[in-house]
Amino acid sequence: MLVELHQDPLISHSHASHIREQALLHLWLGELMSARWRQGRHDIEVLKSEVDRGGYDLVLEANGVIRHVQLKSTFTGSSVRHVTVSTRLLDKPSGCVVWLEVDQSTLALGRYFWFGGEPGARLPDLGSKVTRHTRGDSSGQKLERPMHRDLGKACFEQVDNAEDLLVRLFG
Repeated sequence: MLVELHQDPLISHSHASHIREQALLHLWLGELMSARWRQGRHDIEVLKSEVDRGGYDLVLEANGVIRHVQLKSTFTGSSVRHVTVSTRLLDKPSGCVVWLEVDQSTLALGRYFWFGGEPGARLPDLGSKVTRHTRGDSSGQKLERPMHRDLGKACFEQVDNAEDLLVRLFG
């Protein structure tokens, strides 16, 4: 017998966050690969990290460029104005952050937001705003996460389609 998930999108997103993350990853990769295909290019490789320790979610390689990508997402119209970025991404060649804006009810991809350097260049400075845990400790204090920085949306460049994002990623 199948149990139906909650009809309220916010509850569904909360209870099925891992499924949502995987769906968004696959939808986004499909968009990138489809755009690359339309360019007549078939030279993209995708490597997925099994362990979330290196500061990235996946590695993409195309056009002779290797990108360690941290993927973030928010809903279209969300009031979220910053994301948490691992400082470990600074150690990776051509590290970058791609922030997806998605439809809350359908998961359809909307706009992309880009933070990264030119192909082959390291990730730009993440600033000094250290991230705090979202939950407090036993005394209610929200401790710092020293290996993470809050990066505001103003630091990101809006990219309207997968073709333009491919240019940022691989030149």
